[in-house]
Amino acid sequence: MRDAVGSFVGWPSDLIFPDAETPTRPTHKVGKGISRRIESVASQKEVPGRKLKSAAKDIPTTSGTKSQIMMRLEKMVDESDIIYGAIRSIDFDEGVFGAAHFEIIAKEDMQQLFEHDELGIAVIHTYIWYMYVILMRGTELCNRFNFIAASRINATLITKNPTSVKNDLVDRFMAAGDNTTPSLYFLPFNSGNGGHWVLVAMDLSRLIVYYLDSLLGDWSKYPSMKKTVDAEIIKFRSKKNYRNRKDITWVRVQCPQQNNSVDCGFFVLRFMRDIIALNRIDIPKMYFEEYKSYSRAHLDEMKDELCQFIVDQRII
Repeated sequence: MRDAVGSFVGWPSDLIFPDAETPTRPTHKVGKGISRRIESVASQKEVPGRKLKSAAKDIPTTSGTKSQIMMRLEKMVDESDIIYGAIRSIDFDEGVFGAAHFEIIAKEDMQQLFEHDELGIAVIHTYIWYMYVILMRGTELCNRFNFIAASRINATLITKNPTSVKNDLVDRFMAAGDNTTPSLYFLPFNSGNGGHWVLVAMDLSRLIVYYLDSLLGDWSKYPSMKKTVDAEIIKFRSKKNYRNRKDITWVRVQCPQQNNSVDCGFFVLRFMRDIIALNRIDIPKMYFEEYKSYSRAHLDEMKDELCQFIVDQRII
């Protein structure tokens, strides 16, 4: 998995076009295609947070078929240099992950959306950026929900560079303020090598960690992840001179379950989307009454939201 961090390089607005990214992708050689860096169009001015449903109200979704916005974006990709191996590099608002972050988007990332394939880090991150811009930015939701980059903390990196992972996790906690009032940190966690996605949602003030897995099982499948999360929550609280009043409680949420081998990334995104839209810090153990299961239409709705966002941001 990629661990890239870069700086903004301006690009003329008339040469900016849209696109998206993946978890395991071949390395793009310098000079192959055209690598452009663009600044978020939304970051050039404040956009008040809006409800997700209002943002998607004009996007008709028919389960299993491609919507007009998806076909429009697919045509844009087919007519761009991305189809020949070029990439796009997108600067995210610093508020998304608490620090400067950019994402690389290439042909295979777009195909994950168009073909409903397993999602990689780039698509996961770009949809998180969408949620931050459309739903959260400029509202009190920014004080209640925080995101942790999956490219910085995952099973592969915990094995290869555990010290870096631990430092990154504490730094993310420190970047968000005092954490004395209830809030959630979302960690989309990948089992490594393009494997399974689960959602870990941490409430640092109440020492509760919610675990949402769209396949049967619990955190015991990832003991190094649990050990890392527990240790760094305690370390953060120590650095802040907070008393650890009790042990950390992990809660396995009985969340909607996928019925195939590719939907785990979509489900993780939908979990975050619904928790934020409902503005709920406490996640019921039996999940929310409003969303006991997810249909293909629920997932297609997110793809259309992201396609529209990519078009609006002029990424391709």
